[in-house]
Amino acid sequence: MRAPRPKVAIAAIAVAALAVAGCAESNRDDKSGGSKKDTLVFGVAGDPKVLDPSFASDGESLRVARQVFETLVRPEEGGTKVTPGLAESWTPDAAGTTWTFKLRSGVKFHDGTDFNAEAVCVNFNRWYNAKGLMQSPDVTAYWQDVMGGFAKNENADLPPSLFKSCAAKDATTVDLSFTRVSSKIPAALMLPSFSIHSPKALQEFDASNVAGTAEDIKYPAYATEHPTGTGPFKFKTWDVANKTLTLERNEDYSGAKAKLKTLIFKTISDENARKQALRSGDIQGYDLVGPADVEPLKSEGFNMLTRPAFNVLYLAMNQKGNPKLADIRVRQAIAYALNRQQLVTSKLPPGAKVADNFMPDTVEGWNGDVTKYTYDPAKAKALLAEAGASNLTLKFHYPTEVTRPYMPNPKDIFELLSADLKAVGITVEAIPLKWSPDYLNATTSGSKHDIHFLGWTGDYGDAYNFIGTFFDRPKDEWGFNNKALFDQFKDADSTADIAARTEKYKALNKSVMEFLPGVPISHSPPAIVFGKDVTGVKASPLTDERYATAEFK
Repeated sequence: MRAPRPKVAIAAIAVAALAVAGCAESNRDDKSGGSKKDTLVFGVAGDPKVLDPSFASDGESLRVARQVFETLVRPEEGGTKVTPGLAESWTPDAAGTTWTFKLRSGVKFHDGTDFNAEAVCVNFNRWYNAKGLMQSPDVTAYWQDVMGGFAKNENADLPPSLFKSCAAKDATTVDLSFTRVSSKIPAALMLPSFSIHSPKALQEFDASNVAGTAEDIKYPAYATEHPTGTGPFKFKTWDVANKTLTLERNEDYSGAKAKLKTLIFKTISDENARKQALRSGDIQGYDLVGPADVEPLKSEGFNMLTRPAFNVLYLAMNQKGNPKLADIRVRQAIAYALNRQQLVTSKLPPGAKVADNFMPDTVEGWNGDVTKYTYDPAKAKALLAEAGASNLTLKFHYPTEVTRPYMPNPKDIFELLSADLKAVGITVEAIPLKWSPDYLNATTSGSKHDIHFLGWTGDYGDAYNFIGTFFDRPKDEWGFNNKALFDQFKDADSTADIAARTEKYKALNKSVMEFLPGVPISHSPPAIVFGKDVTGVKASPLTDERYATAEFK
């Protein structure tokens, strides 16, 4: 899961303000003999970008989507294995390019219409036939990461589409055809961005009418007021001004109904404020617990869940933004200058480790036999001198007003990394920017940035979801065009045999660390906490927590 996409303007939404404190007070009053606690207020670090997951790539939008929508396949609870979702089973043909999905029967969308094979095709054809701003990488990021291009590409830089066609064979059988074998299928279809929407709602609320400009994207009402899926919760209100988004139980859900009647996501951007709200009872859980708060909250009796470290924090270097960074010796010097172990030890939670690849070692294809860049300031200085860059100046962007699973305190991380760079003679020009949209605009678009740090939480358990997302094609974030590397990615992705593909991923990790487009810094196990009387939620490495199973004991 990537950082939220920038350049977004959401139309004002007129909804009734919800008294979050009142809901929390009602829950606290129920100590004996009262009505059952059935409202959970959960603190999140940022606002969702949009409620149509087709257009989402940020964690908070996808958190909401996972409660409202369902996908054909989904991750196993607490893991990354592909398991049934709206599809009960799936099989490829002999060529590996057409997959037949057998669908669950008796499933209805929140508007009462039937889920069936035709609905699946309406959704895939909607994405495939995207036009205008829907082809912007800021709008359909995940479609482009997984499928590449569209039926008719309007940008010459877009690759041909991996997706080819959808055919409904009967009400509960659908064929999805692709132009070639790909490692992404079917695992990538677990992504919330491939959630199945009500065709009726899509049409009624003009869901594909993305307007505005690339710098000022305006989403249709469907994406802000009428998301309609099949999930255990239904959308109720989004009070943007008061930073609360309310979901209610889907009483007609085809599976096990949610134990909560109401689920409220409350944005509290400050980490300490989230902690105090939990202690006071104003919220009954929150995400992205500060490393220093894990043990104290556990000792107080709060239910602390630690996710596996299925992420990576990295330092990116933009070779187009600063020509000096196109010199491999300069990039190597930066890598040797960074004391990553000190950062892990002093600023990250227990269980964090220094990264040697741009993916965690729990993913097949990780390679321990890559070029290592252990802390060596003397070697960094020598490489800078050899490259004629002893007086190098770098614009170093870092984000403010944000906490991410891989990045608990950005300012602390910036201060440590910039001190390391200064120690080898690099002049650092600090550029702090608000996370969204300023920082993301500056670092993932255009060519004016030099170095910055970002990260990624895996979406599914395949190497391509990490290294392919970063490096399989030209991107503004990195500013390089390495055709040999891109071809190597295409070859690995098209390899059907899993064992052979895994070896190609290992080779890719070796190639990436030799080319060194950036520096992988760390993998961190982020924590999520719930109230002392809240149970039923299992931590997910993909941040795919199921709030439908939450209950008050």
